[in-house]
Amino acid sequence: MDIEAQLDAVDRGLTTGTRDGEGTYVQTVAQTYPAPIDDVWDALTSAERIPRWFLPVEGELRQGGRYQLVGNAGGTIESCDAPNAFAVTWEYGGGVTWLTVRLSEIDAGHTRVELEHVAPSVEIGAEMWEQFGPSATGIGWDQAIMGLALHLTDGADAEITPDQGAEWSMSDEGVAFMRGSADRWAAAHVAGLGADPEVARRAADTTFAMYTGAAPADAPPES
Repeated sequence: MDIEAQLDAVDRGLTTGTRDGEGTYVQTVAQTYPAPIDDVWDALTSAERIPRWFLPVEGELRQGGRYQLVGNAGGTIESCDAPNAFAVTWEYGGGVTWLTVRLSEIDAGHTRVELEHVAPSVEIGAEMWEQFGPSATGIGWDQAIMGLALHLTDGADAEITPDQGAEWSMSDEGVAFMRGSADRWAAAHVAGLGADPEVARRAADTTFAMYTGAAPADAPPES
């Protein structure tokens, strides 16, 4: 695949907000796909199709139902307005954040998908945010919408296993993708929240190292 073209096809945003009186970080990713809105909605919500571009899913995929991505997050489907939007809780590692996915029909054959991820800033913590920045979750969301792009445009219909996902992530192509994603999230950190460019770069490097096992760019050489 053309790594740079896929990364450049994504719009990334980062702002702050509030939810239930608490401060939040609001992270968005959006991409336009060459597919009609009903097909994109089905790909995003069908238990048969979600594993072909993301992860195997279990549970009741309906408003009020509980879902569980195998080996990953689970939660409650809080709202569903087919084929325009749905909202879910994203529960992982004892924490709760919130996802809203919105679809917009550009024309009969193109659909824009925007994913909004809202996380309590107090739960993340200032120290962790400065250390890892938005790349910590952003790289994962970039991988997800890339998977959706492959499914909708290249006809990728085979179910993706966790082992296959891990193998691709450690390939040269996967590592290059994560490096490019981290760099773009550093730029969004600066543009969206006015972060110091050096702080944003260090956070992106730290997150890239966490994902790949590589040493951070400014790490001292091993003796």
